[in-house]
Amino acid sequence: MKKLFAEFFGTFWLVFGGCGSAIFAAGYPNFGIGSTGVALAFGLTVMTMAFAVGAVSGAHFNPAVTLGLWAGGRFAAKSILGYVIAQVLGGIVAAATLFLIVSGKSDFISVEGFAANGYEDLSPGGYSMVSVFITEFVTTAFFIIIILGSTGRKATKKFAPIAIGLALTLIHLISIPISNTSVNPARSTGQVFFAEGGDYMGQLWLFWLAPIAGAIVAGLVCRLSKKA
Repeated sequence: MKKLFAEFFGTFWLVFGGCGSAIFAAGYPNFGIGSTGVALAFGLTVMTMAFAVGAVSGAHFNPAVTLGLWAGGRFAAKSILGYVIAQVLGGIVAAATLFLIVSGKSDFISVEGFAANGYEDLSPGGYSMVSVFITEFVTTAFFIIIILGSTGRKATKKFAPIAIGLALTLIHLISIPISNTSVNPARSTGQVFFAEGGDYMGQLWLFWLAPIAGAIVAGLVCRLSKKA
């Protein structure tokens, strides 16, 4: 249960901090942090919680990471379901908390996109479904490679949260204009319950399929390369 609570709170912090920065601070007049600030916020959430609870749960905070580590031979299959449920619940509760905050603004009208992920008309840059799928697949795959490499037996593990946090920052710098950056099905799921102005729920499948596929492929490649 300690591991599941760690995954819940870690995912909550990732969504609250990352999506919260996009909702509240990205375009704030005279102080907006822009997409660079949002990218940094996502990286900081993972890094800080990895230091805080990494020794408890391994600091996945992401169903794709859990499945990627399983494919890489670093996580037991029997624990996957519990981790994924905890992560998704953490993302949903964080999104609900963000909604309660933003809806309390004096001139509140609509949450609009609510930092949700999308393709075609719902992509920030109008990118196609294929472009978004490729982006989510590739960036998640490299994210898993970095996680496996920085936490391996020969790695200096105490610096792993820094490498992982910077990797997530870089991923967001690349892909925010393309898909609003998911690489994390739990992060995507929470936002679609509140986003307005498009069929975000109908596009959620891609932000489960592409990251998980990329993660599993990367995990298998890393696992096979060690045996070669």
